[in-house]
Amino acid sequence: MPVEHAGGRANGHEAPPDDAPRSGMDAAQAELDRRRAAAEAMGGEQAIARHHASGRMTVRERVAAVVDAGTWFEIGALAEPEIRRDKPVPGDAVVTGFGTLDGRRVGVIGIDATAVAGTTAPISMRKQGRLIEHAQRGGFPLVLLCDADGGRMPDVMGWRFSGLPLDFTSFLGATDGSPAVPRAAAVLGPSYGDSALHAATAHYVVMTRGSSVALSGPSVVEPAIGERLSDDELGGPGAATAAGNAHLVVDTEHDALAALGAFLSYLPSNAARPAPVSEPVAPARAPAELADVVPTGARAGYDMREVLAAVADADSVLPWADGWGPSLLCALARIEGRPVGIVANQPLVRAGALDPESLAKEHDFVDLCDTFGLPLVFLHDVPGLMIGSQAERAGILHAYERTVSRIARAAVPRVGVVLRKAYGGGHFAMGGRPTRPDFLYAWPTAEMGFMAPETGIRTVHRRALDRLLDEDGPEARDARAAELTAEWVAESEPWEAAAHLSLDDVIAPAATRHVIATSIEIAWGERPHRTGHQGGR
Repeated sequence: MPVEHAGGRANGHEAPPDDAPRSGMDAAQAELDRRRAAAEAMGGEQAIARHHASGRMTVRERVAAVVDAGTWFEIGALAEPEIRRDKPVPGDAVVTGFGTLDGRRVGVIGIDATAVAGTTAPISMRKQGRLIEHAQRGGFPLVLLCDADGGRMPDVMGWRFSGLPLDFTSFLGATDGSPAVPRAAAVLGPSYGDSALHAATAHYVVMTRGSSVALSGPSVVEPAIGERLSDDELGGPGAATAAGNAHLVVDTEHDALAALGAFLSYLPSNAARPAPVSEPVAPARAPAELADVVPTGARAGYDMREVLAAVADADSVLPWADGWGPSLLCALARIEGRPVGIVANQPLVRAGALDPESLAKEHDFVDLCDTFGLPLVFLHDVPGLMIGSQAERAGILHAYERTVSRIARAAVPRVGVVLRKAYGGGHFAMGGRPTRPDFLYAWPTAEMGFMAPETGIRTVHRRALDRLLDEDGPEARDARAAELTAEWVAESEPWEAAAHLSLDDVIAPAATRHVIATSIEIAWGERPHRTGHQGGR
């Protein structure tokens, strides 16, 4: 309830006249009111006007847009810097507190760029650490509003930097055995230093088109290494999404803040609780159309998003890092109202082959879903792993091993469907049989094997075919190659895999959504919905 201010009616007694001497409590209340007003004024009218002129909302406007009306509960509002300046720095340039978002409690950290450019100093760092500890202990999601310009000088110079109250054991996640909480970050301006670290710890990062995120800003990069860059070149949306530092780019701050709420709606408040289930919604595209969406020719392209539209509930697909490793699609979605994580090859990009970036993306997405109890759905249309010197130098081997190991350790239900092809290590990296999925299916037109038939024939029978070419000419060589290819294709069809239980069944494309939903239900069963990873990130 609102605090009754001095000068108003209290406990049924008339307030004293304005010229009456104030009691000690009245004077203290007046001082509290003054200090609170100063904190809420942030960097002052001129700083707020400049901030608005840049097209950005203030931190308190952002908080009001994130949390449900009337639920904001702030802590640390009266904080001030250790090193005091002529000009006040309200709250030491950060706003921290709790509110509800769609009725669920969340902790919020918002950097105030109107005060000393939102730079970080010991007190602001201590405020953030305390908020994070409260959220971790209470099991509340964290909302991080990033808009800052790195460390504040001289507050972090010399010995002060080493003594900063930055406890990585709590700042990066829970280490006391408490369950992990979701972290969602919005990058809403130039975000360096502390703000960049917040984004790096988040399970989901959305950024506006005019924002940037990087370890250090251009003002530090140029004198340090002589590289002159703009904010956009260093850490703008293009650079950030390609590096996996941002999962979604939107046009406006309101879009960004709405995306945070959308992301959290798929997840429980913490990893010890089940993910929230909604009412089932029919898919945007009829499942019966799937046979027409996916061409039978192994080399023909199509957009995997069209498959997702016939599998997931309408308007429930939330892309996760489309700009990073784009040959693989990862998305949060709902199937019959249940939140799931979907991992699907994208044939429009390098035919859906998996490279080091897409494998790293898959690893992190699988970890997110397993941590917070979301079943995993793998839609296979993969020609294999990228090979060659470039892929090796980029770390394909390590990325592959790390990803298949994480998939195999996942404790949530895992259901896979081979739509068209699944070859070699790419099949395993999509949750193939060696990773022990709960259920694995294939369409009747699917092909599976060590490698594609054309590549396999050239690899295994190259010498024999070359000898036939030398002895009997190209027609004989081509005829024999066609025979060998037909044999290889026959071995790649799903029938023998189903006969030997490498597949649980061969299903009609139109049945895909129903089969996935039922398989997840069976895999969960009546057991508690436990995850494979309870601690922090």
